[in-house]
Amino acid sequence: MLAHRGLAVDAPENTLAAFEAAVAAGAEYLETDVHATADGIAVAAHDPTLDRIAGRDEDIAALTLEQLGTIDLGGEQRFSSLAELLVALPASRFNIDVKAEAAAAPAAAAIEAAGAHDRVLLTSFSAKRRRSASVLLPRVATSASAQEFVPALVAAKLGLTPLARLFLRRVDAVQIPRRIGRIETVTARTVRRLQAAGVEVHVWTINDVDEARLLLGRGVDGIVTDRVDLMLPLAAEFRRRAAG
Repeated sequence: MLAHRGLAVDAPENTLAAFEAAVAAGAEYLETDVHATADGIAVAAHDPTLDRIAGRDEDIAALTLEQLGTIDLGGEQRFSSLAELLVALPASRFNIDVKAEAAAAPAAAAIEAAGAHDRVLLTSFSAKRRRSASVLLPRVATSASAQEFVPALVAAKLGLTPLARLFLRRVDAVQIPRRIGRIETVTARTVRRLQAAGVEVHVWTINDVDEARLLLGRGVDGIVTDRVDLMLPLAAEFRRRAAG
């Protein structure tokens, strides 16, 4: 289970408190997003602006980390840099979504400085953004962008596993919604074929336990969820079944 922006039940999303809450609930995998500040620091934030999370008509890219640090996101929580999170949570694995081209190099620098290569999965909706970061971190695992996954999905649906493997040859995982339009992306057969193509299959964002149970039964490798506290007992149940 990947804790989507931490566990933001009693703490604002993408803050240290939210990630600490996820870890306290038992999460080993934390999902976050990064943008770049005006002074070139990768900061944990999903949106490019402060509108939704702070009620301010400003862009993250226009403010320095110091300026962002003065903003109370709720519960006296502030913005955290990616570097701060990697150091504060040294036993956690991070799924890092690069949200802007300007964030690619700063994110890579933070991962490099923390020596976190073996506990990071880099992803982005844009293959260009992901590659801008991953070229600086050749030992870091990566997930497919949308433009890489869609042809691989078609190949997998058609049973053309070698072709799917070709499309996915440079990545280690696919992170996908359960459906794209009316197309079910994670039937048991499709999951098996994508795994045979050499990648893990992670599904986002699932908050219903029964839906998660269905997907785990189809063999998915990971579920991205806002409620990791509810999902971890389910994951433990599936591990016990596998062991027994």
